[in-house]
Amino acid sequence: MSVENDLAPPPANSPSNEPSRPAWQQTLLRHDLPASIVVFLVALPLSLGIAVASGAPIAAGLVAAVIGGVVVGLLGGSVLQVSGPAAGLTVVVAESIAQFGWRVTCFIVVAAGVLQILFGLSRIARAALAVAPVVVHAMLAGIGVTIALQQIHVLLGGSSHSTALRNLIELPGQLLSLHGSDALVGAVVIAVMLGWKYVPPKLRAVPGPLVAVLVGTVLSLGLPEVERIALSGSVFDALGLPELPSGNWSAVAMMVLTIALIASVESLLSAVAVDKMHTGPRTGFDRELIGQGTANVVSGLVGGLPITGVIVRSATNVQAGARTRASTIMHGLWILLFSVALVGLVEQIPKAALAGLLIVIGMQLLKLAHIRLARRTGDLLVYVVTVLAVVFTNLLEGVVIGLALAFGLLLWRVVRVQVAASPLPDGRWQVHIDGSCTFLALPKLSGELAKVPAGVDVTVEMIVDFLDHAAFDAIEDWQRQHESTGGSVDFVEIGHARMADTPAAPPTRGFGRAAIDDMLRPWRHQKSGGDAMTAGIAAFHRGSAHVVRPHLDGMHQDPDSFFLTCSDSRIVPNVITNSGPGDLFTVRNVGNLVPISGDDSVEAALTFALDSLAVRTVVVCGHSSCGAMKAVHSAADTDGGLGSWLRHAEPALQRFRAGHPVAVAAAAAGYSEVDQLSLVNVAVQLETLGRNPAVRRAVTERGLVLSGLFFDIAGARVLEVTVDGVSAIDDHAGLVVWRS
Repeated sequence: MSVENDLAPPPANSPSNEPSRPAWQQTLLRHDLPASIVVFLVALPLSLGIAVASGAPIAAGLVAAVIGGVVVGLLGGSVLQVSGPAAGLTVVVAESIAQFGWRVTCFIVVAAGVLQILFGLSRIARAALAVAPVVVHAMLAGIGVTIALQQIHVLLGGSSHSTALRNLIELPGQLLSLHGSDALVGAVVIAVMLGWKYVPPKLRAVPGPLVAVLVGTVLSLGLPEVERIALSGSVFDALGLPELPSGNWSAVAMMVLTIALIASVESLLSAVAVDKMHTGPRTGFDRELIGQGTANVVSGLVGGLPITGVIVRSATNVQAGARTRASTIMHGLWILLFSVALVGLVEQIPKAALAGLLIVIGMQLLKLAHIRLARRTGDLLVYVVTVLAVVFTNLLEGVVIGLALAFGLLLWRVVRVQVAASPLPDGRWQVHIDGSCTFLALPKLSGELAKVPAGVDVTVEMIVDFLDHAAFDAIEDWQRQHESTGGSVDFVEIGHARMADTPAAPPTRGFGRAAIDDMLRPWRHQKSGGDAMTAGIAAFHRGSAHVVRPHLDGMHQDPDSFFLTCSDSRIVPNVITNSGPGDLFTVRNVGNLVPISGDDSVEAALTFALDSLAVRTVVVCGHSSCGAMKAVHSAADTDGGLGSWLRHAEPALQRFRAGHPVAVAAAAAGYSEVDQLSLVNVAVQLETLGRNPAVRRAVTERGLVLSGLFFDIAGARVLEVTVDGVSAIDDHAGLVVWRS
């Protein structure tokens, strides 16, 4: 796709008559090229370290980094994600190499890539995102612990063992026989990695892993008997075709599935995280899987490690300012150039330096934030069990155990129901049912209902979001039997599932939005036929009275605010102010007006609120599409009391026509003239209140606050209006504030 130049050429008399570069060239040179170099510097030591930790040839890490950058960069669905060998597959690859050998592992990588391509073509990529996050976090933590246990032996001058348990058992002996030079190099690398975040920001522009490996390598040059990386020739010399397995195809198939699933999930989760870091094009998940699968096919065919999207390199790419996929592609080319031309430098790197690097990276996969999140959400058991299973069994078994436990915990939460029957002081009994009421709850439900004595009055409080046919029948049968003994049964149904709903229909569940819709939907729309007001009161007694009764009983009138608003039925003061009973002393009239003379109703209410209730705030609230302001603006000839009343709005109309600052700001914001008048009316009524002697006295003596509000009905937002006009409109936490 071509990108047209959006910059005009320099004028003929400018110092340089050279034609300006196209926009895509400017993006490439100013953003993608520098970012690709930064990512290359991060990816190089990580690719080497992952190859060492996997037990694969060193060059296999470089091959995978090159192919991940170029192939996925060209074909993948994420513009800024960087792919290559990842720590998340280190344990699996090491197990595959130990079981099948390196060349057969390359075949497994090819087969896993083909499977990923099939995943992408079948458009099931988003299904991989359904894995419980706590299991993914625990899987990564288990991988990190396993890597650290492996590499601590290398850092101490020894060799890692085949299992985490063996690594733990042999660790004390390894500590007693540590090699001083290797341990010193590894310790310095760890210290640099951990301390790099504390250096000045200008120095932090250089990647910490690169600095750590360079420092460790330079230090090792003066130390004896340090074991270093061994490369036989350039990266091209290490290329080789995979081998077919000689048997045990079921184990091979399981390894193919393991690598394909882990690589896919890790790539997709990384892509989701990268999308949150930038505002450019979003990831095409199916295309990303096809790109990842193609890269793994190519990598396995030429002798490279498996490839996934890597969050560390991807985040570095975004933070370095990359704009297009060119950065990812170029970083792969830089690694290729380095692998061909600078093989000698690679062979100077000590294994202990890479071990120290991997220990830090491994432990960074174990995040305290993930542990706190699991504890807060009640998933800590799933997290701990998954980590231990990954570390002490294998990756696939650990993930399966974690998913099974997470699913079991979810099922337990869904079907869990609390049922309790207890007597009340007035002689009535109360049965409390909370949760999802299904056939699984019948033993507990029947047992509690059996506690209720015959002939007593019973209140059944149901906070139930799911009620199946079996539970409905059980409750209905008990109700019928109990009422036959002379007792009464009243239902207070707070949850979404209701006994009044027909049990013949499939049970439904609903939360949040449905409950709000039920609360706000006008009663005339939800009732059909009969006396709608009476039906609404009955619904209140059935569903809400039990909840509000404890709050209202004994409540004294002690409102915080005197709230003057329009009579318009669409204005619900307690809803738009998020307040409850007793918070507002509300006065309503047509047009939210404050008459100076000729009407004592507002004055009487205001005096009572100030002197008897000692309110702390006086609020005037207007609204959009106000019929009163429309009549005033159009000078409509209104008859009777309405026309007499609207004359109190004439001062606001005069100030509006004179260009009141509020009207000017409202016009600039796109409000209609009627709404501009409504806003000016709020400001004028505030001025009128400010001249009231009782208000002035309260302001002086106890700091009474005057406040003006305007409710934009269509936008469901509240504007704050000041008496002195406006000069700016600020958005803050969803509230649009007009400040003078």
